[in-house]
Amino acid sequence: MNKIGNYTAVSEISTLLVIRHSNNSVGIVQGIENNGNLIEVQPDRNKVDTLMRIDSSEGSFTDFYSDFYHQLKDPSEYSFFKVREFEAHDTALDLQEYIDCLSEVERQDLKAVEVSIEAVNAIRNKRTIEKETSVLKKGFSNGSVTSNSSSQYRYQIEDVPWDKMAALGLDRETFEEIGALDSLLKGYKTQMLIPILFNNGEAVSQIDARLQLRIDDDGELVVKVHQVCKKVDFRKKFKGHKFTKEDRVNLLTSGNMGRVVDLVDTATGEIIPSLISLDRLTNELISLRIEFVRIPDVICGVRLDSEQKQTLRDGKPLFVENMLSKKGRLFSAAVQFNTDRQWVEFMFENKFRSSGFSGVNHSERVVPSAFRGIKLRRWQIEKLKSGETAYIKGLESRKGKEYQGYIRMDKVIGRIVFSFKNPKKK
Repeated sequence: MNKIGNYTAVSEISTLLVIRHSNNSVGIVQGIENNGNLIEVQPDRNKVDTLMRIDSSEGSFTDFYSDFYHQLKDPSEYSFFKVREFEAHDTALDLQEYIDCLSEVERQDLKAVEVSIEAVNAIRNKRTIEKETSVLKKGFSNGSVTSNSSSQYRYQIEDVPWDKMAALGLDRETFEEIGALDSLLKGYKTQMLIPILFNNGEAVSQIDARLQLRIDDDGELVVKVHQVCKKVDFRKKFKGHKFTKEDRVNLLTSGNMGRVVDLVDTATGEIIPSLISLDRLTNELISLRIEFVRIPDVICGVRLDSEQKQTLRDGKPLFVENMLSKKGRLFSAAVQFNTDRQWVEFMFENKFRSSGFSGVNHSERVVPSAFRGIKLRRWQIEKLKSGETAYIKGLESRKGKEYQGYIRMDKVIGRIVFSFKNPKKK
């Protein structure tokens, strides 16, 4: 038998409760056998000394849980919950009593409080990224990139055509002050519009533009200026593609066209399957070959399956549930690949209500059985399922003050939204 080691530290000690799905029983984790089977005991105050003891600090716990989880023979058979050691016995009894009364729909609410391996791995990845970022920042001493950090960039700072930048009224200090140097050296567009000097041959004026470093046909590093356009003329073909009404609506509302189309290379005549997005800052249409579309395996702690990845690769929006935010909170949102950013972006609330995305195919189980600690009545749940507004009272603020209001289920963002006023009344 191989018990997971006792984690002792000066911070608070926790342990793990487990629900075994095969028999719906709640136990307290003791360890793992060599064959990967879980060792658990039923709540018993006489067996307190046999419980697994874990350091509750975030770094220690996430490292422990990741190792623990991957030693299990069949981790999908269990759901784990972190609790304080001295509360384990009573909490296990309460949890058993609680789940015995739950329906299958209500059982889904437990996912919000169980320990998720995806969330744990997301936290560990975030720590790794923060360490790398810290090293990277040290490499930017006085705006210069050191040899340790140069591999992070496509271009070196000494290679930037600063004489061309000067003609635009810019210098290195300006990019450092506005925080645009990093994206510039990585080969991306600046994340913001920058005022530059523009010479049209007759007069010099100031315009707003996004800048990007590119290698031209002669192998020289040049500054590409992306000027702001008033609007897109969808009557004109874009690389041989004629926009449909749905294409126009999608681009103007979500910024992404939402489907793969064949574009024509004007120089070679080659037919290129591509995605199209709209640069929201400059109103410039941006296309990307489908072969260059890279979809991540994990988004904010949620691992995508092959079908979900293909949906994003096809340019379509995808609703993803139970992602982990930077602040460690679970959230759900639609995501879609954006060719301007060359990555998957979040599309919160009404960003994509009219984007041709016909809504999220939520099952009825997404309506939770409780809201802000108040168990919802059946009539309230039925109203939420049907898209109606329900009145709720007995809510308590952080300061202990009671309040009431109206709730409805927003199917676009996949959660209940609250309002003090009845949305049906003007």
